[in-house]
Amino acid sequence: MDRKTALIVGATGLVGGHVLRLLLENAGYGTVKALVRRTTGIKHPKLSEHLVNFDDPKSLAAIASADDVFCCLGTTIKKAKTREAFFRVDFTYPVLVAKTCEAAGAGQFLIVTALGANPRSSIFYNRVKGEVEEAIRDIGFKAAHIFRPSLLLGKRSEKRVMEGLGGAVFRVIAPLMRGPLDKYRPVEAADVARAMVTTALSGRKSAVYESHQIRQIARGC
Repeated sequence: MDRKTALIVGATGLVGGHVLRLLLENAGYGTVKALVRRTTGIKHPKLSEHLVNFDDPKSLAAIASADDVFCCLGTTIKKAKTREAFFRVDFTYPVLVAKTCEAAGAGQFLIVTALGANPRSSIFYNRVKGEVEEAIRDIGFKAAHIFRPSLLLGKRSEKRVMEGLGGAVFRVIAPLMRGPLDKYRPVEAADVARAMVTTALSGRKSAVYESHQIRQIARGC
């Protein structure tokens, strides 16, 4: 059986770190390329790290060949400091990666956005997430999979105080969030990663997955 090549961007983030680990463990992938701005610190025979400048498309094009592309890039307005910087990380870079990899032969693109993503939203964050989804769909992949988690749970390398407090509250009330509220329940970052890798290997057609669907896929339901 021919093993696939995966390419991941955002491998040092909360979801991306889990995706990278799963790709390295999965026998379906023979090569894993991680496009990073700083090393992951992981040594593995399947892994090749590439320090890339996303503002230099030529440096990306040289290493863009892959079967499946996993995009876990993302930031916050607070961390980015300006709307322009946020847009660059959450829209410009993912779209650049998608276009470059599709031109190099990639068949699938899997991206993490967020609950509430809508290109016509009055909320800047949600609007950018919706715009990147729209742009990815238009590129022409055989399959484009969009994952819209609610609040992400998991241990981050950097502290986000309000997110941590929100996670603690949601863990308490989550059992009450059923039916129409199910998609608003927080989801473990590890479940998002598992759902992404499972979906990539499933042969599914393009789709959008909310938190409750992410949990179902991650748990094999």
